Amino acid sequence: MKILIFAAGLGTRLKHLTKDKPKALVEFNGKTILEHLILNLKSQGFNDFVINVHHFADKIENFLKENNNFNSNIEISDEREMLLETGGGLLKAKKFLSSSENFIIYNADIFSDINLKELVSEHKKNNALATLTVQERETSRKLLFNEENELCQWKNYDTNEVKEAKKTEDELKSWAFTGIHIISNEIFNHITEIGKFSIIDLYLRLAKNHKISAYKSAYSYWFDLGKPENIIEAETYINNHAT
Repeated sequence: MKILIFAAGLGTRLKHLTKDKPKALVEFNGKTILEHLILNLKSQGFNDFVINVHHFADKIENFLKENNNFNSNIEISDEREMLLETGGGLLKAKKFLSSSENFIIYNADIFSDINLKELVSEHKKNNALATLTVQERETSRKLLFNEENELCQWKNYDTNEVKEAKKTEDELKSWAFTGIHIISNEIFNHITEIGKFSIIDLYLRLAKNHKISAYKSAYSYWFDLGKPENIIEAETYINNHAT
């Protein structure tokens, strides 16, 4: 099964750390964010990756070449000309993913031990178009699901903006998205958007007629490495749990 790694972002929240390198090549605990992720995915039995690139794209390509692609099969989805956001990035990578019945998307700046084999099993069992791993976490923007764990809404709790996906009489459960999801390649038959667009907006549109599910996965750690202080927290966690 292929994994699409979103590594094209500008990394603006990391401030000075991304002045001369992409976010994926910021280091902590002696390895780059991208290396930590690839080694984690390989440890779970995955070895086929598609990585989208934009900001300092050449540096990511050179880094992979210098490390012999970490003995993995890696293809590059090139967004040098235009950063396409998450939905556009998915569509751009279509040619690399169409041969895989299902594929995982993993934000490069997420550092976690979420069990991907369990996610794959849950996704196949539910016959969903997409399955999003979710968690209990304080954040202003959340996804809301019905009793069957089907996506119904997105809400910004700071502004009270709501995006409706599916009407329901159920009391909705609100969860934070982890940045890790699995998708059936059937989704490409339903994408009408072009250019730059959000994958969350795509999910909200498709949820009206297709099954977009939540999966609340167990994990020991989860860090969003998009901010300098979060990188320090992740490094501290590693050092405190080193065997």
